[in-house]
Amino acid sequence: MKIRNIILYFIGVFVFCSCDDMFSPVDENTRQEDAMYLESEYANGLLMYGYGSLPYLTTTQTDIATDDAVTNEKASALLKMATGSWSSLENPTPVNQWDGCLSGIQYVNKFLSLVEKVGWAPSSVTKQKMFIDRLKGEAFGIRAILYLSLLQAHGGYADDNVLYGVPLFTTPLDASSDFNMPRALFSDCIKQIFVDCDSAMALLPVDYRNIESIDEIPAKYKDLKVELSVHNSVFGQTSKNRVSGRIAEAVKAQAALLAASPAFRDQSGVTSEQAALLCADVLKRNGGMSGLDATGHIDWYSSTYKTLIESSPIPEILWRSDRSNDNTQEKAQFPPSLFGNGRVNPSQNLVDAFPMNNGLSIDDPNSGYDPKNPYANRDQRLSNCIIYNGAKFKANIILTGDSMAYGTQNDEFDNNINYGSISTRTGYYLKKLLREDAGANPSSPSNQKHIYPRIRYTEIYLAYAEAANDAWGPNADPKGVGFTAYDVIKAIRARAGIGKDEFNRDLPGGDLYIDQCKSDQAKMRDLIRNERRLELCFENKRFWDLRRWQMPLNETIKGMMIKRSNPKDPESDLIYTEIVVEQRDFKDYQWYGPIPNGEILKWSNLKQNKGW
Repeated sequence: MKIRNIILYFIGVFVFCSCDDMFSPVDENTRQEDAMYLESEYANGLLMYGYGSLPYLTTTQTDIATDDAVTNEKASALLKMATGSWSSLENPTPVNQWDGCLSGIQYVNKFLSLVEKVGWAPSSVTKQKMFIDRLKGEAFGIRAILYLSLLQAHGGYADDNVLYGVPLFTTPLDASSDFNMPRALFSDCIKQIFVDCDSAMALLPVDYRNIESIDEIPAKYKDLKVELSVHNSVFGQTSKNRVSGRIAEAVKAQAALLAASPAFRDQSGVTSEQAALLCADVLKRNGGMSGLDATGHIDWYSSTYKTLIESSPIPEILWRSDRSNDNTQEKAQFPPSLFGNGRVNPSQNLVDAFPMNNGLSIDDPNSGYDPKNPYANRDQRLSNCIIYNGAKFKANIILTGDSMAYGTQNDEFDNNINYGSISTRTGYYLKKLLREDAGANPSSPSNQKHIYPRIRYTEIYLAYAEAANDAWGPNADPKGVGFTAYDVIKAIRARAGIGKDEFNRDLPGGDLYIDQCKSDQAKMRDLIRNERRLELCFENKRFWDLRRWQMPLNETIKGMMIKRSNPKDPESDLIYTEIVVEQRDFKDYQWYGPIPNGEILKWSNLKQNKGW
């Protein structure tokens, strides 16, 4: 493991900083670590390395290796992966989490080994204790996240049919450590994640906020006569984007859902009921069903949230990274006519997954779907997430049809990736995550603020619905949670406008499909999975969801070709034809990612996952 490089780094720092005494036997190679106990900023840097190792993405990446999208970037490692090059030798980031997360764990373990010796507030015994509690809690939470990411990316069955996780270590390794560590059982890794989350929750406040009354100070600090200002200086809102108790609780729920999923449940030691109850804990703290943000499916990324993003927390976001002020995503994703490179092209497969606004799927004969007018009367989330032919974007009509349909225009369909095109390969462009009020024109660029969620509440609501349906069925609540899988999915679909027309008027019968699933566990499971696909599209979830559900990976990726029935008549009917865009080449063993081949060659105790 490359953790050895980190250890050598530590040793190098200690030697370098002790060079004045290098010919003296006094304090040989220990001065820097001793000094660290007085230099809290240096010690805090170790924790910041842990934060820096968190694997959260701020752009759409892994979706282009799923049935939801392709890319027009010929050199993309994920494009090559999806079309047959994925191996233990060729395992691109962010799918490969091995080095980054294990390195982060080493930094966190080192921090935990010295946190109680550092002078965080030497002049105040009570403030010193509070800082130690908070920083230890953060470190436990970070370690849980890093191990969860490793399990998602590298957990799997070896040839002995045992489900393994990754090497498990909770103390810092040093130059004398045995690096030839075996992979721990997946179940033991999950247990450690649960322990770390519980430890974090015991030490951290639910949220970082400035309290206004001494009565709000926790009893363990009240007994120490902590002043209000001191409490707020440690646990106040200035730390609001660090790991909190609420975040640790959500991470535990995420880990439980992963462990209870079909790919892992047989040997993970976690049931769907456990996962459902852990998700419910997070949701009840958010107000249960009343906490589902009415505009949470769109406001956190659209230009309409400008006031919200600059003035207050966003109710949909449980945890986010620091906001940015740029136009990076817009330059990458805008259609060419708006000076973008159109990199992520949503698939026809995903477009077809959006139901009609009456709730029925487009292949239902009663849905009202018109193949000659395929985007009419659809789920409003389609137009929120995807730019399709004739859609209005930045006050422009975007035309993705063949040039024979509309004449030459920059955004037209071009499926020939060999020419390095910046046009769409599928007939669609990405809209979700982009600010329409940002500008990509190099002569007059315009930056705008963006929020990058790490955990959205909608994700946890969907996780609860998935686990609850699996454990108890669609409409049962045997543990008195207060809501069911059916309640959650009905509310999410209603929020999206299912059951209403484009003018927000009720349709006859409302959502015509949800009640068909109310007493059918299999139908509800498929609906939940589809709702998760739609709600979380382009947020780097689908790649992992397909694998933990053990769903087919080789769905042929399709697009939409649009031509005129009479190319010489600009008023003639449009003809919509589905076409094949990309063939995928995944094997079933690739439900589980590989251990990097270099690690297998170096360490004899590491077992590779089957097939790799």
